[in-house]
Amino acid sequence: MGGGGGNAGAQTVTCRVLSISTLFPSSARPGFGLFVARQFDSVAARGDVELELICPVARPVWPLSMLRAPSPGHFTQPSDRTAAFPVHYVPFSNIPAISTRWNPALIARAVLPLARRLHAERSFDVVDAQFFFPEGPAAARIARELGLPLSITARGSDVHLWGQDRAARPQILEAAKQAAGIRAVSAALRADMIALGMPEERIEVHYTGLDHSRFKPVPRGEARATIAADAGLGVSAEGPLFVAVGNLIPLKGQALAIEALSGLPEAQLVIAGQGPERAALAMKAAELGVGDRVIFAGSLAPDTLALLLSAADAMVLPSEREGLANAWVEALACGTPIVIPDVGGAREVVCDPSAGRLAARNPAAIAGAMADLLANPPTQAAVAANAARFSWEANAAQIAAHYQRIAAD
Repeated sequence: MGGGGGNAGAQTVTCRVLSISTLFPSSARPGFGLFVARQFDSVAARGDVELELICPVARPVWPLSMLRAPSPGHFTQPSDRTAAFPVHYVPFSNIPAISTRWNPALIARAVLPLARRLHAERSFDVVDAQFFFPEGPAAARIARELGLPLSITARGSDVHLWGQDRAARPQILEAAKQAAGIRAVSAALRADMIALGMPEERIEVHYTGLDHSRFKPVPRGEARATIAADAGLGVSAEGPLFVAVGNLIPLKGQALAIEALSGLPEAQLVIAGQGPERAALAMKAAELGVGDRVIFAGSLAPDTLALLLSAADAMVLPSEREGLANAWVEALACGTPIVIPDVGGAREVVCDPSAGRLAARNPAAIAGAMADLLANPPTQAAVAANAARFSWEANAAQIAAHYQRIAAD
């Protein structure tokens, strides 16, 4: 194993891991892939696994690069981020909406020289991919070139969406065949991966982590008064309040939550997140006559988001696909029940009525579930108990054991 010192943790370093993730926070996008950063910060804090991460950044080819070139901020860490482990941002050539099937090869070509140099300077024991596509096939090539075992994580759409794509599916299955270990974020996702043809005996379920020091119940009335006092948000002090947390993309289904709001007079919906669908969602809200009750909050600082969740009557996220969303667990930890479809690991999270409701992906069903929670609200303590089993410490321990097993084989 690579081993050696260099980590401030009390434990002895047992392996070194080179991870590839296209999602990771940068100065330009501080909330982008934040869950990957939180997960790896927890692993690094243990002291027994050393991490080094490469974040490939899509750079459109010329002449598109003259219009859509990534800013310098895409290649630096956020100023408020502590350097728990080295992060390298590497540009790779990309033709938006066209080169998707070739992105794994383009990423591998861009990353391989750096991976070789880092491995020569101080050897790694495992190559890791944080998503099955495009990272999985790219990391598979890098692992072969370096002669190292491969680990891949499946999170949801990287399997559900790309696993059905004619060009991506063979690459995904070939990477899975090569992988010494595979991680799925829910048992439901694991079952889907097996059905797709991945090796059952190599797939482990690792539930997401949670920062309980940040996401915890604040008495709803107190949280609501504090949020209402924030003039920048514009949340009223009275009436039902719902929150939708996620990137503004069709997959997350915020449009359905807006339509559901039409059947809930006096209720407000705060949409926390950013993305290309914002204008379309605002237009839909205006067309339905609820524009004055829908608030687009953009990306919120974690502490503000936690307070907003505590203030809400429910968190509504009608996603088309999920593995097991961090937003589900964070809402529960704040004592806020969730309204979600029966997708991915939903039944592994909504195990009790106190956790919320599973609702079909149509406005009437979503509105019915929201109204039911207003009429029969569980206590914040009862809701938060559903998230007690999730923690970054438990998640990090599983990941460290996973890497150590692969490195030792």
